Amino acid sequence: MPDMDLLVAGGTVVTSRGRRRANVAVSEGRISYVGPDVPTAAETVDAAGLLLLPGGVDTHVHLMDPGSVDREDFPTGTGAAAASGVTTIIEHSHGQPVRTVDDLRDKRAYLKARSNVDYGLAAHAWPGQESAVAALWEAGVSFFKVFTCTTHGVPGHDAAALKAHLAQSALCGGVSLLHCEDESLTESAEKLLRDEGRTDGAVLPEWRDRDAELVAAAVAALLVRRTGAMATIAHVSHPEVAEYVALERARGARLAAEACPQYFLLREDEVIEQGGLRKFTPPARARTDEDEKEMWQLLRRGTLTHMSTDHAPSTLEQKHAGDIWNVHFGLPGLDSTMSLLLDAAARGHLSYEDVARVYSETPARTYGLWPRKGRLVPGADADIVLVDPSAERTLRNEDVLSKAGWTPFHGRRIQGQVVRTYLRGLLIAEQGKPSGGRDGRFLRGPGMARWE
Repeated sequence: MPDMDLLVAGGTVVTSRGRRRANVAVSEGRISYVGPDVPTAAETVDAAGLLLLPGGVDTHVHLMDPGSVDREDFPTGTGAAAASGVTTIIEHSHGQPVRTVDDLRDKRAYLKARSNVDYGLAAHAWPGQESAVAALWEAGVSFFKVFTCTTHGVPGHDAAALKAHLAQSALCGGVSLLHCEDESLTESAEKLLRDEGRTDGAVLPEWRDRDAELVAAAVAALLVRRTGAMATIAHVSHPEVAEYVALERARGARLAAEACPQYFLLREDEVIEQGGLRKFTPPARARTDEDEKEMWQLLRRGTLTHMSTDHAPSTLEQKHAGDIWNVHFGLPGLDSTMSLLLDAAARGHLSYEDVARVYSETPARTYGLWPRKGRLVPGADADIVLVDPSAERTLRNEDVLSKAGWTPFHGRRIQGQVVRTYLRGLLIAEQGKPSGGRDGRFLRGPGMARWE
């Protein structure tokens, strides 16, 4: 066997199907060998006692760049991703949404040498502009973000507009990520709450209530099946939504269901005290530990198909700059999601195999990044995360690398820590510190040849 560029020796390789002690060799950015042999390499890393997981594939990320770079930008956000064990993201920003092929071309040019990890870019769907779908898909977007309610300045799709978009995406093989909240219900609730003069934190779960999400998700899931489109229901917040998605999937819908840590670990009533620091939508729904346990079970069973962050940060100053109606939606998440999944495995909610499945393999499959991303086998990109499963630490605001500078999980004690992150065989982070090498590459979406 010829000399390799890198050998990661003596670790336990984890896939969605199991784990085994093995040596992993890397040549020219790709995995060239996984097994018991010890090939010679220019560099050898001792991984004894460590887990080797495929790099995280986070497919729902907002880096506000270009746009609101005071909240987040690509260098900082992808640095946080690298340090946490994420090697691939799919990004879309609301401030300057990608709506045309020219928008995509401009954003690609702007982002050259700004990313620490590999990245795809999503487009925003606009009601009445279904004619743009095929061209954007062929130009290389990873998916279309579709709102069913006007949010972040992006107009919502009613049922007719959503059906028209899904029909067009089905024709070209496109994939959509659907934000599901029924606008008629959120508008009606908002009017009543504003008329009452309410500005307290408890406004949020009454304004963006469970019925608004459930109605929109049920309609969206049905239309995905009827049109033959491929789609994901974004940030499923509670089990009843997951059940409707599973029902339509059983009837033949090509439909995924995305989970986010905030819908497992944060509690609905925290917004009363925390206010804007818990303003995200849909809001937290879990009320008890049993609610959390049920969400983990849905993820482990595959009803919830994969995990993403919905990383949408604002600084503490920005989160305190107005009342509950006026501060930005969103939470930071790239710093913490892999750690929270590793802790869930340590606590028995998931297995480490589940972590590889829900945060690497399934999102890579869902958005056309497979087989180069999301797995540790010969031929795949050498995106490798080394994890110490016994290490314990406390998540703290002062350790956050995102421009947000805070985490909603501040003070949470966790077990499991990423100690090294490799992107295509390059060391991009070690012991929580990114290298800052800006080695990330644009990944063309599955509508065209995506590797360059």
